[in-house]
Amino acid sequence: MLRRPRQFRSEMYRTLLFILVVLGCAAVATGATAPAGFKAGQFDPPRQAPDFTLQGSDGRDLTFSHYRGKVVLLSFGYSSCTAVCPVSLATYARARRQMGSAASDVQLVYVTVDPERDNPAKLQSFLHAFDPTFIGATGTPEQLAKVRKDYGISAQKIPFGTSYGYSHSSFTYLIDRAGRIRALMPYGHSAEDYVNDLSLLLKE
Repeated sequence: MLRRPRQFRSEMYRTLLFILVVLGCAAVATGATAPAGFKAGQFDPPRQAPDFTLQGSDGRDLTFSHYRGKVVLLSFGYSSCTAVCPVSLATYARARRQMGSAASDVQLVYVTVDPERDNPAKLQSFLHAFDPTFIGATGTPEQLAKVRKDYGISAQKIPFGTSYGYSHSSFTYLIDRAGRIRALMPYGHSAEDYVNDLSLLLKE
């Protein structure tokens, strides 16, 4: 079994605590801030999504607050991922197709955890294979570490052979039109679950 560094174990404990807090919020969610029928764990009260500016996969600066007015899916991963990331991205893409014209008010923002390999062009090629509306974000290791810290995301580089991969958080944030974190969807949920929750947020 691979022994993970102490620093990574500490990060994992903080991430698990963060998720438990979110799930606790879901258990007590009531009233206008927590519409009935959500599949994801809800934040009650909602939390303002921390803003950031990174380099977008379209070659322009990506400032997260510029997506106010849309419902945003915020996800973290990397283009060389061969397991979790492609499954998640394919799920988001299926959800958008199922939503039809309503999907025009939904934006997927995908922040890399692998700045060494994920330049804007590579991110764009990777994401457009799933959906041409998906936009990626990259930056310096320091910039990305700050974003991960603000969102409770863990990411640990794992060498194997002459290459490497990442063990990283795989949940997805659902952020409303006002820029508030409303829910956290764990990995493995279906496209239909995303359609359900995104539709609820779009109706607000």
